Amino acid sequence: MLEKLNSMAEGRAYWLAIISLGVALLGAALVFQYVLDEPPCLLCIHVRLLITCAMLVAIAALLLRRSRLALAACHALNTFIMAVLFERSWLLLGTERGTIIASCGFDLGLPGWLALDQWFPALFEVQASCGYTPELLFGITMAEALVVLSALLVLISATLTVALFLRKR
Repeated sequence: MLEKLNSMAEGRAYWLAIISLGVALLGAALVFQYVLDEPPCLLCIHVRLLITCAMLVAIAALLLRRSRLALAACHALNTFIMAVLFERSWLLLGTERGTIIASCGFDLGLPGWLALDQWFPALFEVQASCGYTPELLFGITMAEALVVLSALLVLISATLTVALFLRKR
């Protein structure tokens, strides 16, 4: 079992899946924003930023995967990103259900030298206050789906990270 996990951790398929999933999620977000007229809130933009970061780490991992140290760093960073994605998704769900009172304004909170909301407003501009997320299918909201998906991604990422570190030399 550990050998299969090591093979997956060292291979390209996992990172290509992260990139593909990221493209699909960002594409879906843009469809909801521009086609279905569901403007994104601050937490939604945080989710988009984290997905973009995961995609960038996946690209770096594909380029640097021959280096064990770089690959281990990419796995560890990806696990951190997925954990933060889960936290943001949980906060979004709690805000939607009214169980968490979150300060959710229109300021993305990035430093001036990283003004992604000004450079790429079509993707990263906050346009609504937090409160609800649109329904996807069967009464499941976007926040509920994100919590489940991000929990799965944390589990997979952490498992592959641990497997990589436990690999026999």
